Amino acid sequence: MTLPGSPFLAYRGPDLYLDDVRLGDLAEQHGTPLYVYSRRAMLAALAPYQRALQGRPHLICYAVKANSNLAVLQTFAQAGCGFDIVSAGELARVLAAGGSASKVVFSGVGKTRAEMATALKAGVKCFNVESTAELDVLSEVASGLGLTAHISLRVNPDVDAGTHPYISTGLKGNKFGVAHEEAVATYRRAASLPGIQVTGIDCHIGSQITEIAPYLDALDRVLDLVEAIEAAGTPVHHLDLGGGLGITYTNETPPGADQLIAELLKKIDARGHGHREVMFEPGRSLVGNAGVLLTEVMFLKPGAQKNFCVVDAAMNDLMRPALYEAYMEIVNTEQRSEVATVWDIVGPVCESGDWLGRERKLAVKPGDVLAVLSAGAYGMTMASNYNTRGRGAELMVDGAKVSLIRERETIADLYRHEKLLPSA
Repeated sequence: MTLPGSPFLAYRGPDLYLDDVRLGDLAEQHGTPLYVYSRRAMLAALAPYQRALQGRPHLICYAVKANSNLAVLQTFAQAGCGFDIVSAGELARVLAAGGSASKVVFSGVGKTRAEMATALKAGVKCFNVESTAELDVLSEVASGLGLTAHISLRVNPDVDAGTHPYISTGLKGNKFGVAHEEAVATYRRAASLPGIQVTGIDCHIGSQITEIAPYLDALDRVLDLVEAIEAAGTPVHHLDLGGGLGITYTNETPPGADQLIAELLKKIDARGHGHREVMFEPGRSLVGNAGVLLTEVMFLKPGAQKNFCVVDAAMNDLMRPALYEAYMEIVNTEQRSEVATVWDIVGPVCESGDWLGRERKLAVKPGDVLAVLSAGAYGMTMASNYNTRGRGAELMVDGAKVSLIRERETIADLYRHEKLLPSA
């Protein structure tokens, strides 16, 4: 059976392995729901980015929102990466994992004054500013601290990335960035503000992008702006081209990171911008196919119109299917010879939207452990405690080595910070 995604995930006989570890054993030892990641798969996904950028000024900033576990961040910090953050909480995670603030870019449309101050004091590399209002507040906060905020403007190039509307970020109707036609004037304003130092330009057009063309279209518009901005007297030192490269969930065929970067660098060089530092913010493409979610089959519920396979993972553990109607491959960790039946894979949460997969052909019985594939990105980071359900444990495998990198939440953990009203 051919599995999408990582070559580190494969059947050996009837049993599914990630690296050199039998996934069924992990479910038995640690319980389910359970997230399991391969460190080797993450580093293998990073390697083509590093190869393609070798020999020129660059910084690969892992997008923390994709998977913010400390061990994941530690893996990328040790590999020389910087980080793309969207909150002070993510900055704290990066620092706790051994990352350097000097390699951090701070993105996001709604940074608070407190977050700005925290990031300034930590010494982040750059703020990706997304509006004139944010620019004014950042100038005020930086000046008040006697510090300088190094900034790039996130420019909205109005390019359709051809992806789900909830994860498209580069169109005029999206909330992100400064409008393309307003960029030159906004850069001129930024250069005049106290506490602000312009260092670059930023562009991010969406997520799960599977074609090169939208990146090239966006890059042309960004380079047009760079030339206009510098002609108006403001130097631009780096080009931050964002992230968003897709992965294979089922039959998608995204370009390799090295192929994408080679095309972008070719255009950058051809237009005379090869001297600038280039930055990328990959997230999903580094961790998505490095992880699986393991879940136990509890009940089989055949019906007149649908057959339901009820598992112990739910929409609170994995939100992508309910939120985006995302397709993620689901397989049995132990291949069976019985005739397969078509099932909807659903969880125990009291919502009709609580499903992990629809109309999946599987041979299953109660007690089997299923693996939801390509679950390394936007799985645990989007998990919740809805229905007072504790979030599962997380493991990292590296060859035959298994490390517990997040303990399973207990019920007591869920209301530890809540208080009863005083007695009358």
